[in-house]
Amino acid sequence: MNRVEKLLAFLKDSPRDSFLNHALALEYVKSGQDAEAKSLFEGIIVRDPSYTGTYYHLAKLLERQGLISEAIKVYEQGLIECQKKGDHHAGNELRAALEELEN
Repeated sequence: MNRVEKLLAFLKDSPRDSFLNHALALEYVKSGQDAEAKSLFEGIIVRDPSYTGTYYHLAKLLERQGLISEAIKVYEQGLIECQKKGDHHAGNELRAALEELEN
């Protein structure tokens, strides 16, 4: 059983688990399944906006697709959530990625 199959099996029992959905989305990114990854990342943000790691990966995916204005919005939204949560580490990563994109 590969990683995707294992994650899908775990998700049958906990379909709304942000960690499992995030991990599956990252596996989809690795295999070039951007549409599936994007859908999962967006679902996490809707259900669990405080799951701050997702913003970075969704924005990077949008960047790769050439959707720069959308990526900027995701970075900015993630920064707001990081401030609410006090997640300085993720906030710094989002800020650095946003600054790099804007320059």
